[in-house]
Amino acid sequence: QVQLVESGGGLVQPGGSLRLSCAASGSIFSIGAMGWHRQAPGKQRELVAAISSGGSTRYTDSVKGRFTISRDNAKNTVYLQMNSLKPEDTAVYYCNADVQASPLTPGGDYWGQGTQVTVSS
Repeated sequence: QVQLVESGGGLVQPGGSLRLSCAASGSIFSIGAMGWHRQAPGKQRELVAAISSGGSTRYTDSVKGRFTISRDNAKNTVYLQMNSLKPEDTAVYYCNADVQASPLTPGGDYWGQGTQVTVSS
C-alpha cells in the first residue's frame, strides 16, 4: 500500500508565498513522475506542475515564473514552491506520483488527499 500525504497549505495574502510538500510512504520500489494538480470550486482539476524521475519539469502557463516544483528522491518527497500568489491560485492542491511497489509489478498512479490553498486579503 502506498500513501501520499500533503502538507503546507493555508491562507496567504496576495503576493505571498507557500511551500507545499508531499511525502510518499509504504511499499515503494521506485517513483517515476510526480506532480501537483489543483481544483478550484466549480472548475475541473488541472495539472499545475510535473517533474520526471530525472528532474525534467513542466508547468501550466499561468504559474510559470512563479511556481517551482522539485523533488528529493531520498525522501520520496515532492515540493511546490509558490511565490507571488494570486487570488486565482485559490484551490485544493493534490499531489500524485507514479509508484512501482516492487520490481515485478507495474507502476500505479497514486494521489494525496489534497491541501487547501487560499489566497485572499
